[in-house]
Amino acid sequence: MADNIARVFADAIAADPTRPLLTWYDDATGERTELSGATLANWVAKTANLLVDELARQPGDTAAVLLPPHWQTAAVLLGCWSAKLTVTDTPGDVDVLFAAAGRVAEADTWSAGDRYALALDPFALPMRQVPAGFADFVTEVRGHGDHFTPYPRGGPGDAELLARAAARATELGLRPGDRLLVDTDRHPDPVDWLLAPLTAGASVVPCGNLDPARVRSRAANERVTSTLD
Repeated sequence: MADNIARVFADAIAADPTRPLLTWYDDATGERTELSGATLANWVAKTANLLVDELARQPGDTAAVLLPPHWQTAAVLLGCWSAKLTVTDTPGDVDVLFAAAGRVAEADTWSAGDRYALALDPFALPMRQVPAGFADFVTEVRGHGDHFTPYPRGGPGDAELLARAAARATELGLRPGDRLLVDTDRHPDPVDWLLAPLTAGASVVPCGNLDPARVRSRAANERVTSTLD
């Protein structure tokens, strides 16, 4: 069984890095953002390089990720896992914290060495006003390299997460080349909308604020083979 999330991600995009891997929708804003495997890998590498090169984070350090499902959240999570950080949502002391702009007040109750805020802008634009005590993730991450060599062994929680993801992929009947549409409001766990498709070699269409009336047409337009709603 795989025990390295970074390796699973690399394997998922190796056959064709140019194919759509993650297509994010938000029906409340009309956003549609499509990322190929190569594009997402660049964001993941930049995030991992930010953590390792700039912050000197070490394997086993902790990261709080106070973010909703989103394509930028995928980059943050995969970047943390590539750097062998332990991702947690249990309040306490952590080494680095990533928070959505709307959760800054919640994030202030955590003790963290480094803090990054994300506006989750559809075009990944910098924040107009950065909250006090935070750095703008998009601004900071852009200056880092597009390539990161993951550690040969996974982080401390990789095996458990990947076991859950593999079981979920089996439950959903996912196979290589499949395309999964996910209602992320009902299924916010990244095992559902990120890791399960990756372990199966499938791509994913995560949808926030999903309008049920749009599911059928979206599934047809995106060539969806399975739906989790």
